[in-house]
Amino acid sequence: MDLQQLSKTVQLNCHISDARHAGNYTLCIYLLKMREFYRWEQRHDFSATLAKEDIGDWLSERETLWEDIEEEDYRPLEIGGERYDPFDSRNINRSLSTDKLVYSGGYGVKDKPHFFLAVLESHQQINGYDIYISGKEYARDLTSPPAMSHDSTIFIRRESFKRMIWERTDEWRWNRPENAMARAIRCYDFNENLEAALNQMTDNELDAAVLHEIGEIQAGERLSGWHQMMSDITFTQAEIMARAVRDHYADTLHTLPTLIRNNNTASIHFYFANLTNMRKHIFPSLMQAYEQWCSDQDISTIDKTVTAALDHWQHIAEQMLALHQQDVEQCSARIETLINNNHI
Repeated sequence: MDLQQLSKTVQLNCHISDARHAGNYTLCIYLLKMREFYRWEQRHDFSATLAKEDIGDWLSERETLWEDIEEEDYRPLEIGGERYDPFDSRNINRSLSTDKLVYSGGYGVKDKPHFFLAVLESHQQINGYDIYISGKEYARDLTSPPAMSHDSTIFIRRESFKRMIWERTDEWRWNRPENAMARAIRCYDFNENLEAALNQMTDNELDAAVLHEIGEIQAGERLSGWHQMMSDITFTQAEIMARAVRDHYADTLHTLPTLIRNNNTASIHFYFANLTNMRKHIFPSLMQAYEQWCSDQDISTIDKTVTAALDHWQHIAEQMLALHQQDVEQCSARIETLINNNHI
C-alpha cells in the first residue's frame, strides 16, 4: 500500500470539498479555521506564534487551488489493487486494517463531505458499535470534526480533539472568566505542565465523545427520515434548531446519564462549557441545574432535569419529522415555531 499516494488522493478530495463549501462560513469563522488548518498543515506546535505574512501567502495559494479544482469529481481510492468510492468507509477500513490506518468519508453540517486518513490508535467493538480512535492525521479538510458517527460506526479523532481543546482553553485564558471552562481546566494541572494536562484532558474527553456518538446513533435509530429532513432545511434557522434538538435528545438519552453515573466531574464541566447558545436557549433549565450543582454539589439536580427532559426532546424530534412529512415546503417555519414554543 502506497501511503504517500493514498494520502495525496484523500487530501485532494478534502480540497475539493473545501473548495465547494468554504462559503458556508462567516468571514471571521473562515479565517480562524484557515489559521488552524495552516498550523496543522505546516506542523506548528499549538503554542507557536504564526507569521501573518506566511499565513497570508499560504491563504492566497490555497484559494487559487480551490478555484482550479472546485468543479472536479471526488477521486476513488486505490488500495491493494482495488478501487473504492471515497464514501465507502467500511470497505476501505477493512482494506487498511493490516496497515494500522483508519479512514472516514461522510457528510457533516450542511451536507459538507468530510474526509480524513490517520494512524489507527485503537479499534474496538462495544455493544455492537465499531469504535475507531485515530492518532496522527495524514489528510483532513478545513473542518475536522473531532467525533463522527455513521450507522453503528464511530470515529474519534484524537488529533482534532486535542486541537479543539487547545483552542477552547487558549480562548479562556484571554480573560479567565469564572465559568464552566474554568472549572473544567481546574481539574487538570495546566499551570505546571500544559502538555501533560492537555493530553489528560484529551483522553478524558475522548471517552465522553464516544458516549455522545452512541447517543447520536441511538437517537437516529428512533428518528427515521431525519437525514432527509435535514437536507431539506439546510441553510435555515430551523436547521440550527433541529441540530440542537437532536443533540439534546442524544445527550439526555445516553451522554449525560453515563457521565453522571460515572461521576465524571471534569467531563461534566467541559460538557457545559461547550454547549452552544442555541442549545442553552431552548433548554434553559439544564444550565440552571448545572449552576445549582456548582453551588451545592448535589448532582441529583442535573440527573432529575435530564431524566425529565428525555421524553420531551424525543417528542419534539418526532413532531418535527411529522411536520416535514406533511409539507416539505413549509416545514422550516413550522419547525421553528414548534421549538420556540417548547423551551424547557
